[in-house]
Amino acid sequence: MIIRAASYLRFRGAWCACSQTKKEDQKMKKLLLSIAVAAAAPFAWAQVSETTTSTTTTTEGSGTITEFTPGSAIVLKETSGPRRYRFGKTVTYVTKSGKTLDEDTVKTRIRVGVPVHVHYVGTGDAMMVDRVILDED
Repeated sequence: MIIRAASYLRFRGAWCACSQTKKEDQKMKKLLLSIAVAAAAPFAWAQVSETTTSTTTTTEGSGTITEFTPGSAIVLKETSGPRRYRFGKTVTYVTKSGKTLDEDTVKTRIRVGVPVHVHYVGTGDAMMVDRVILDED
């Protein structure tokens, strides 16, 4: 009987140890699964951002002023014929050497018959001038 009790206890202890190992294995699996999910979560819910870039081409025209309406438009006599340009919100007037002209100087120097270059954006009727360059200093 004692032998039977000892073998029962040994069996029982082995069963308990085996049971504890299975429980520990399950806990370890759950822990590893939790870590894996936590590591993958930022990628799963990450926001996708899209960046678009647009290119604005500035073109240059040149000719002699045939009409000038300050703040509105300028018409140049070009080699291909007269061309009308509208002014953008801000227009910078400069000399050939790059000196910026103030408002009073613009009133006296920008007039019909003066050769200029204009920097503009757009095509067709939507050519918006942002810079007028006097061909003379």
